[in-house]
Amino acid sequence: MNRKATSSNQLTKGMLLLGCGLLSLLIGLSSGAQAQTTQTQKPNQSRTKVYVQNSKQVGFKDKSAGAGSKTNGMSLNPSLFQKKDPSELMLDSDANLDYRVMQGCLRRNFNEDNLPSSVGIDNRQFSDFFKNQTKGFFDKMRGECIPYAVAFTTRNRFDSLSIMNGPIQDSKTEVWTFTPSAFGGFLVQQDLLRNESKNLTEIRVPLKEVLYDPRKLGDKLPVELVWELNSIIKQIYPEDNNSLENTNSIVRLIVDFGDRERWAQIWAVEIIDPANKEVFASAFWVERNDIPGGFFTGGGESLERSFWTNPLSYRRISRGVGMVRAGAPKRPKNNAAVTQPVQAKQRYRAHMGIDYAAPVGTPIFSVANGRVVHLGYSGAFGNLIVLEHPGSYHTYYAHLSAYNPELEVGNEVRRGLEIGYVGSTGRSTGPHLHFELRKDGIYVDPYAAKTQLDLWSMRDNESGQLTREILLLGSPLSQQYK
Repeated sequence: MNRKATSSNQLTKGMLLLGCGLLSLLIGLSSGAQAQTTQTQKPNQSRTKVYVQNSKQVGFKDKSAGAGSKTNGMSLNPSLFQKKDPSELMLDSDANLDYRVMQGCLRRNFNEDNLPSSVGIDNRQFSDFFKNQTKGFFDKMRGECIPYAVAFTTRNRFDSLSIMNGPIQDSKTEVWTFTPSAFGGFLVQQDLLRNESKNLTEIRVPLKEVLYDPRKLGDKLPVELVWELNSIIKQIYPEDNNSLENTNSIVRLIVDFGDRERWAQIWAVEIIDPANKEVFASAFWVERNDIPGGFFTGGGESLERSFWTNPLSYRRISRGVGMVRAGAPKRPKNNAAVTQPVQAKQRYRAHMGIDYAAPVGTPIFSVANGRVVHLGYSGAFGNLIVLEHPGSYHTYYAHLSAYNPELEVGNEVRRGLEIGYVGSTGRSTGPHLHFELRKDGIYVDPYAAKTQLDLWSMRDNESGQLTREILLLGSPLSQQYK
């Protein structure tokens, strides 16, 4: 089982190749100067665009011991089931809770060196660095304004700034990204759109289809990306415009369809009015090396907490974290006469996890990329799947009625893969999914307001990827003058 990240039918319908300026770029460019980098923080991402036919093995690849080897899915790893004191868990305290992004197109003038202060950056040292580094950049400007995206963190601290040489996306488009260095000073990364877009495809689909009929997307996107896209749109959909779906609004996607060694990935999502090209909402993918990547809106808001708490389409949360009754008080047998009142001495036990009530057979999806480390029956959990994720995270999916028949211990799975189905096995009072998120083996309540994980926040020195993608992959900002 080495296949994953599929597309279908050569993706010939409903697909446009990075429209407007990007159309000529993707069709006509096969080579060019590589991005010049003074210093870089960009992850090493090798992309080769490959179209793969649909198969049942969508969304995961085999990482087992080798060809012909079999793993025992029923074997238990004791460390996965140890009860640990939650007080031992040190949650991430360096999360940038006030992180935010501003973007626009700054009208050109004769004092372009003052751009940092014009967009709200109050840092004399950075202003001097910016002036020295951009002496040749503004000679390449095209158009009437300078597109920018700038990120700030707690106490209005500058975290990243990306600028583009005009509101035109073509073979000459450059984006320069400035970030503070962990060792003092600043870094600058230079990117050419022609290098970034080689393996990316633009798709435009009606908003109505994404919201109400995602099955129609099956001939345009791999199935796991359909689930992911639907989740993104439901989060970024502007609540103050509840009639948007009744218009001709479209969803613009930038997608890498992956290959046998790399997951398919949505990199950018926008809800657009095609008449005036207004962008109502947007989201961008940020890749990480040590923890799972995540989606952030164009304003810097993380969408990840919702992804990590929605493994299925559920009717209601039937039980949360807390103390629950361990059993009913005992009564006399055989209807014997009761001479003394029954002492209802009730015992309680801790309920660690979230119970999502849903009908038997409801599909359950992996909440993030990971690896299957347990697949089998486990006492009170009943039929249980445990996924291991980067960063010492595990997710537990219990009481299942059945598993994806192609899943085995050792498989790597992608977010959005259908891994199992709701049931009532083990110690269960009715059909539901018992879901747990653990870090370092300790349960984390994902719904607690005080829970702040690195999964759900923009960490220091990461925002440069977001601001550069806003300019490289987002719609041109030519209408947003400042």
